[in-house]
Amino acid sequence: MKTDFNTAIAELGEVVDRIDNSAIETGCQAIQEAGKIVLYGCGREGLQMRGFAMRLYHLGFDVAVQGDMTTPPLGPGDLFIVSDGPGRLATVEALTRVAKNAGASVLLLTAEPTAAIAGRADRLIAIPAQTMAKDQGDTISSVLPMGSVYEGTLFLLFEIMVLKLRDRIRSDAQAMRARHTNLE
Repeated sequence: MKTDFNTAIAELGEVVDRIDNSAIETGCQAIQEAGKIVLYGCGREGLQMRGFAMRLYHLGFDVAVQGDMTTPPLGPGDLFIVSDGPGRLATVEALTRVAKNAGASVLLLTAEPTAAIAGRADRLIAIPAQTMAKDQGDTISSVLPMGSVYEGTLFLLFEIMVLKLRDRIRSDAQAMRARHTNLE
C-alpha cells in the first residue's frame, strides 16, 4: 500500500510529465531577454513566486516581487511573471492589465490555459494540476488538499527553470552563492 508521500510524489510526477517542455524553454528565453522582472501570485502561489524571484536574483537578474516597497515600475522590454492557477483571480487580472498597458510582456503560469487571463498573456506555461478551482466533488484529482499539487509543481518547475537559465547564462553555483544574503 502506498503512503501519502508516495501518492503525492507520484501525482507531482504525473503533472510534471504533462508540462510542455517548449513552453518552459520559451519562458526561460523571456526571462533571459527581459530588462526588469516582477513576479506575482496570490496566497501559496505567491510564496512559490517569491522563492523563484530569490533564485532569479541569485542568477543575477533584475527582479522584484509585486507588493514589496522596492518594486520598480515596468515598461517595454520588461517582464511580468504571474501565477493564476484557477485562471480567475481578480488581482492577477488587474495587475496583468497594468503591466500590459505599461508595455511589459506577461508570462502566465496557470492550470486553466483556456481561461480569459490566458488570452492576455504573451507566453504561457500550462500546469495541468488540481487547484482550488477544482478541489471538490467529482473534480478532485489529488490526495493533496486544495491547490497543493499545483503549488508543489510550481516549486519543481521553478527549480528546473533555474537550472536551465544557469546553463543559458553560463553561471554556476558559486556565482549564485556569492549573491546570497549574508544577513542570516
